Amino acid sequence: NTGKSYLAILIYALHRFFGGEPRDAVPRTRRPSPHGYGWYGAVRNVPPLEPDVWEDLALWADELREGWTTYESLKRADTTLPEDFAAWLRKPLSAGIRNFGGILDDEITRCFGVDRTSGLIRRANGADESRVACARVAFSRYVSEASRHRRPFKYELTIRETESSFAASIPPENPLRIEVEDPDYLRYTIASLQYAEDHEEDGPRRLFAGFANRIISYTAGPLSRPVHYLPADRTGVMHSHKVVVSSLVGRASRAGLRRDPPLPVLSGVLADFLETLIELGDAPRRSRGRRGLARRLEREILGGAVAIKSSDTGYPSFHYRPDGWKSDLPLMNTSSMVSELAPVVLYLRHVVRRGDVLVIEEPESHLHPAMQVAFTRLLAAAVRTGIRIIVTTHSEWVLEALANLVRLSEVPEGKRRDFDGADLALAPHEAGAWLFEPRPELGGAVVKEIPLDTESGTFPAGYGEITESLYNDWARISNRIVEG
Repeated sequence: NTGKSYLAILIYALHRFFGGEPRDAVPRTRRPSPHGYGWYGAVRNVPPLEPDVWEDLALWADELREGWTTYESLKRADTTLPEDFAAWLRKPLSAGIRNFGGILDDEITRCFGVDRTSGLIRRANGADESRVACARVAFSRYVSEASRHRRPFKYELTIRETESSFAASIPPENPLRIEVEDPDYLRYTIASLQYAEDHEEDGPRRLFAGFANRIISYTAGPLSRPVHYLPADRTGVMHSHKVVVSSLVGRASRAGLRRDPPLPVLSGVLADFLETLIELGDAPRRSRGRRGLARRLEREILGGAVAIKSSDTGYPSFHYRPDGWKSDLPLMNTSSMVSELAPVVLYLRHVVRRGDVLVIEEPESHLHPAMQVAFTRLLAAAVRTGIRIIVTTHSEWVLEALANLVRLSEVPEGKRRDFDGADLALAPHEAGAWLFEPRPELGGAVVKEIPLDTESGTFPAGYGEITESLYNDWARISNRIVEG
């Protein structure tokens, strides 16, 4: 209980808040980023936009569009907003951010599956509960190397017993920047609002809301990336998702007719996982994920293929066909290793895209040490394709396999060919490990980054001490037998 899963869920909630729904995921009803709702109160106080500021903004958009000369160059690009337009944005931007506390609070409670965020405040054993003031989450970002001598953009969430608050620091000396994907659409939107008959009132409000979302996503940096979560008990959900859904539908259809005990609350990460499984019924027609990674996992570890079969209603069932077989096995009749890795295959094939974040709890579950090593290499392959991976683990095999891949990056490419995973080497800045260390005297745990130890060949997390202690016990027992 050191907090690894708690932090993973918190990271998931923050990604959901700042990034909203995954782009190009399996078919689902698209929803705006949760923080978008926070602007509803702020737009009422948006001041008019002076004509010369409109003109400067339009000129800026024209120049931006001219920079994209070919279709191949239409990609995300950073750009700084005009100074007069940025000055107009700052005041309502700061006012709107103050509305985010309750919205972020709702997303965190949903992901954790609790009634109130106050239930997440850590209470040390034997501590005086009246002295527990709050839980605080803060993160900051320098948006460019040139801004490192200035104050960073900073966000801070404070969770108290009675309410939560959200604050942001947007230093005036830092320019406001956004990412642009389609300059033609951006220019068209600005022009349509500029020359609309009601642009004096509605135009500035719509303009503010659109740019405010872009600014917040940009300043949040990596937290604006789409995120996906594979929970620790994914095998059980894969086996029982039909039962869970049938129960929910049955309870809904009997509402008001009988008194059933209240349904247990699903955490948001479990509910999102279950929802994605259901939506995979349409996935065979929309397989646009990292299919090479999924096939590699099937070929090198599973020794067979994972498949989806849809009913007439589109509800999916999941099957596994071992290599060389002509028939499928229902997933619930396969080995625990296949059941554990099947959702990873499905996510890589149908859900996760380049640039997304994939959180995997306990990737070592139900895997032989050799398979843990092979799976760690597969995760490194995902990183090489642009997917960000977060894992929570207790496995020394995972850490040692990761350490080897990082150490391998120091070997010249021409001399790596005879190593396993020669094409998967990760530079030191592409991988890291953090230890969640229990500290009873502090009433909790301390998190610290673990440097790669080139002598022991791993990210030392204390597993070696356990091995040494067990060996010493063995030696003492053996000595006692000889003495007897």
